[in-house]
Amino acid sequence: MRTTKFVFHLGPARMGILDSVGGLAGSIIASIVMLVFAILSFFVTVFIVQVGAGLAGYSPSGDFVALSAAILAGAAISAGASPLSGLASDDGRGMR
Repeated sequence: MRTTKFVFHLGPARMGILDSVGGLAGSIIASIVMLVFAILSFFVTVFIVQVGAGLAGYSPSGDFVALSAAILAGAAISAGASPLSGLASDDGRGMR
């Protein structure tokens, strides 16, 4: 005699939702960390611009120091997130 078992398997559906929530939480944490690093980069750049202007004998106002630091920090952040960096990826076999 043959019996049939009905098995309800809800595992993959729940794991998909948990993976999505985990991915969303990871993205939010990564965004916060990147924002903190961008702010720290700006502060360091302000310090470097002020010291450099002092060494050169200039006394710029705070507006110009903040503007030049914002331009330099923005350029550095943009260069770090260059879309061309994806072209240099490796597929694991030593090939591009």
